[in-house]
Amino acid sequence: MLKLEHVSKTFNPGTINEKRALQDVCLRLAPGDFVTVIGGNGAGKSTLLNAVAGVWPVDKGSILVDNADVTGLPEHRRAAFIGRVFQDPMTGTAPNMQLEENLALAARRGKRRGLGWGVTKAEREEYHERLKILGLGLEDRLTVKVGLLSGGQRQALTLLMAAMQDPKLLLLDEHTAALDPATAKKVLEISDHIVQENHLTTLMITHNMKDAIAHGNRLIMMNEGRVILDVSGEEKQHLTVKDLMDRFAAIAGETIDSDEILLSK
Repeated sequence: MLKLEHVSKTFNPGTINEKRALQDVCLRLAPGDFVTVIGGNGAGKSTLLNAVAGVWPVDKGSILVDNADVTGLPEHRRAAFIGRVFQDPMTGTAPNMQLEENLALAARRGKRRGLGWGVTKAEREEYHERLKILGLGLEDRLTVKVGLLSGGQRQALTLLMAAMQDPKLLLLDEHTAALDPATAKKVLEISDHIVQENHLTTLMITHNMKDAIAHGNRLIMMNEGRVILDVSGEEKQHLTVKDLMDRFAAIAGETIDSDEILLSK
């Protein structure tokens, strides 16, 4: 469903601020793969997601989604088949519009729009049922403005919106980092449910190594713009945080004694 072939990206080339963010990255995701991505600051995690989303062009290599070459497509063209949830709960929704209006926008993404009613009765009933799945009571607040919701409620709503059109690929960019631990746990549970129910191919960046191990069927670790570890199946199920730290030390050639050191590089 996703194929990166020898993708490289350098920022500010030829200057004192040159940063090789991605270096010859090759990565393939099968349909339904839920891949968690970990690594220190500057490892290339967000650059990887932004390259897939089309936020900026890559310098070398190719990106294919469902066997279609999207390397040259701009971000707004890719949005028709890629869903994304950002770290900031304020991103991804229109705060001055109602819940049902936000859901209607998501349902119409990439489609022609006419002059009919913004939200029909049938759509309102559908949104009510979809929101009920979240278990947050939002199904009874369809006309409430999104800006009045909590951060966790907005992230849950954004997840629902991102998955409404069954995207070929779902990108979760540290989408629980700005939430308190209890809310983050709930949003991750909702993420698991939405991914599994819709059989979505998913890339999730996280700074929490326990979450990276607990969620998804595959885990990759990045360092200095490269994928240095790729584990899945039973091997991933039996991983511990200490295993990850030891493997990082062995591969990257650096000794670390806590996950905080690894994730704040």
